[in-house]
Amino acid sequence: MEKTTKRVGVIGGVRIPFCRNNTAYADVGNFGMSVKVLGALVERYGLHGVELGEVALGAVIKHASDWNLAREALLSSGLAPTTPGITTARACGTSLDNAIIVANKIAVGQIEAGIAAGSDTTSDVPIVYGERLRKRLLSINRARGWQDKLAAATRGFSLAELKPSFPGVAEPRTGMSMGDHCEKMAREWHIGREAQDQLALESHKKLAAAYDAGFMDDLVVPFRGVRRDNILRPDTSLEKLATLKPAFDRSSGHGTLTAGNSTALSDGAAAVLLAGEDWAARRGLPVQAWVRDAEVAAVDFVHGEGLLMAPTVAVARLLARNGLTLQDFDFYEIHEAFAAQVLCTLRAWESADYCRNRLGLDAPLGSIDPAKLNVHGSSLAVGHPFAATGARLVATLAKELVQKGSGRGLISVCTAGGMGVVAILER
Repeated sequence: MEKTTKRVGVIGGVRIPFCRNNTAYADVGNFGMSVKVLGALVERYGLHGVELGEVALGAVIKHASDWNLAREALLSSGLAPTTPGITTARACGTSLDNAIIVANKIAVGQIEAGIAAGSDTTSDVPIVYGERLRKRLLSINRARGWQDKLAAATRGFSLAELKPSFPGVAEPRTGMSMGDHCEKMAREWHIGREAQDQLALESHKKLAAAYDAGFMDDLVVPFRGVRRDNILRPDTSLEKLATLKPAFDRSSGHGTLTAGNSTALSDGAAAVLLAGEDWAARRGLPVQAWVRDAEVAAVDFVHGEGLLMAPTVAVARLLARNGLTLQDFDFYEIHEAFAAQVLCTLRAWESADYCRNRLGLDAPLGSIDPAKLNVHGSSLAVGHPFAATGARLVATLAKELVQKGSGRGLISVCTAGGMGVVAILER
């Protein structure tokens, strides 16, 4: 018997304000933020005691004890304890990936409804010790008598073993940070400092306007006394941004990425509810938008491709499969990992050479209307808790489509490891 896929709806999403690391959420951690955002979603949609088919929740920076983060958080959220949970990670694309996971399960009839979520903190990071001390501690644990334990503890011991190791942001394959890689991309695509600062300025202005207009009122739930993203700088200007020194390439005199046009290290969490139309109708929950399709791609950044260029590939595949052009969208939610990354992506789609030689297309994908790009601001102003950004984008785009009344939107997220996750929502 042939199976047919079901339509998957975005019911809505919530998040806590995103905050610069080591500020409002410094002592909360992923578990506390996850419980808060899941609980807020449960409260918003009357899900107390409801068994969902899946809660897919991820975190990139997490402690070893958080291996079961999704399940533990949902057990404190108000959902039925019979709801399963899966903990995931694909760097910055984590919670958009989770939306794809949940949507696919709904589409094939495995579940009726689920939550996609993500949380990340760069304040409460795991601190580990080197291999020598780790092996020493294991030897102490295996030793039986106190004399053997003492010998294991002291034999060949050096104070250097006590030096801690903090999580790094460098790519293991290249030893370069994401910012270093993006500097290379900016040089390759001839993206200047002023253009990057201009995009950052627009992001702050758009987000400030969105808060002032009340657009964020039902998307952001207060937490720890914070009501707005504390990275937001509505009073910034091109003059202020121009005073900032390069954050990554500090020695060549040609660095263009700064703290102002790059996303700040952030803490936060976001979640979105997805469901089939029958489940939503039974509960009287209107569907904000439908998930049309999604795609994931990767690039060979180790051998020269731009680390954050995978969304260009994923979008091209997604458009081809759905018979769409790049211009067939009312909104573009492109994650602003760095202003340069967004600008490189846009320029690549406009490049005949790139689209022919890398994407295998007969013609460039072309340009998009700037007025449709990140219309309520994005990561440069909001912040970027890695695993939370995807769910934020899904909830934001779904509401934009509700306000418009109809239309189609594209979500694009670049990730560490040279990957990209993209999706189409429509109404």
